[in-house]
Amino acid sequence: MKSTIEELVAFIAIVDTGSFVAAAEHLKQTPSGVSRSLTRLEAKLDVTLLERTTRKLKLTQEGQQFLVKARKIL
Repeated sequence: MKSTIEELVAFIAIVDTGSFVAAAEHLKQTPSGVSRSLTRLEAKLDVTLLERTTRKLKLTQEGQQFLVKARKIL
């Protein structure tokens, strides 16, 4: 399955802002909408892009590699 531009934009916004809430504000979406975009993207790629804890987000190795590709696409 192919990633949509919306999913790539959401992923990059989450990484750049460091949180789902900040990414949602930046994109003028709800945090749950941004979270769903990331979940769909991870499902399509069959990888975990971000390790989520209650306090912070961290890119996985796959997430770091995909971030480079996503930035090139956009």
